[in-house]
Amino acid sequence: MNQVNQSIAIIGIGTAVPPYKLEQTNTSQRLTDALREFPDSARWAKRIFKQCGVETRYTCEPNLLESADQCRYFLQSSGEELPTTAARMKTYKRESVPLALGAARKAMEDANLHASDITHLITVSCTGQFLPGMDTVLVKELELSATVNRLPLNFLGCAAGLRGINLSKHIIESDAQAKVLLVCVELCTLHIQPSSEREALFGASFFGDGASACVIGSLEEEHQHANGVFRLGTDRSVLLSDCADEMVWEVGNFGFDLYLSPNIPKWIGAAIPEQIGQLIGEQKLPELWAIHPGGKGIIDTLVDSYGLTEEQSRPSRNVLRDFGNMSSATILFVLAEMRNHLMERGVGPASGLALAFGPGLTCEMVQIGYVPSNQRREVKLVEAHA
Repeated sequence: MNQVNQSIAIIGIGTAVPPYKLEQTNTSQRLTDALREFPDSARWAKRIFKQCGVETRYTCEPNLLESADQCRYFLQSSGEELPTTAARMKTYKRESVPLALGAARKAMEDANLHASDITHLITVSCTGQFLPGMDTVLVKELELSATVNRLPLNFLGCAAGLRGINLSKHIIESDAQAKVLLVCVELCTLHIQPSSEREALFGASFFGDGASACVIGSLEEEHQHANGVFRLGTDRSVLLSDCADEMVWEVGNFGFDLYLSPNIPKWIGAAIPEQIGQLIGEQKLPELWAIHPGGKGIIDTLVDSYGLTEEQSRPSRNVLRDFGNMSSATILFVLAEMRNHLMERGVGPASGLALAFGPGLTCEMVQIGYVPSNQRREVKLVEAHA
């Protein structure tokens, strides 16, 4: 029987967002104004903005708060120069570092660890790149060891955050003394396109900016954690067949061009139950569901497939509502939201499942087990409704 690992856990989580908030109703109205010469696109945009499950998001780009005729990322005829990919990458390099540092410091503080304790650093992003990379900046600014093992995961999409968590677990399975700092930073709004095409407008409706980080390590009896932890168990990574064209993310001249097929929730509903069955075997369904909110349709599909309650889908829906989809960084926002809610309710140990989806289509999954801070380390393995 698959079980949650008794000793490896996410022992610290940190999140950060940029200072500029996008109110969905206001953004929708400004985008509609920008599309006044394309009434069909304007009506479609207003509808999708209203239905996508997002109320607020955050952006690193203050120009996205400007009126329609002043926003360089919206379709307009004022003659304003469109931001090139080079210009967007310059903004990414400037704005991503403070967010990554903020999330990383919070995660290490939450884990009650010092920079000298970190043995591995995994950095994740698909919305920008520069060299020397984010990993080298974090080593210097966080005062990590110059010999820390650095593993950048670039351009892997929304599933990369959970891929990083599972990779961290495998590292610690080989070296029980390792402490892995995972840092995800995504500035999705930098790639909003000045277009009347439905694909571009759909992407503009629910992506946001943010950074998240966590520390993964072996639980130690003498090391105290003020907050609850998530033990990590069996993981599974699968590349679904015949789905390569359903989610496409390519570098263009004016940012990265995104295509998301409306069939993605259908593909997930058809393929993922078998994969979850392969992961959990004969166990009963888990109590906790940390679903990457890649879109409202994805959450709805899994809720319908497994008869999940409002309580079970709440962490994912809350993150989508308040922050939008922040690509790889989002899954740790969901786990942080879940942990806060469990701590507020005083919930005891509980079994769970975390899952995320990315281009390919790729599905990343891992069994998790929540253990509150007041539980002693000899707590038995958390099994699904055992």
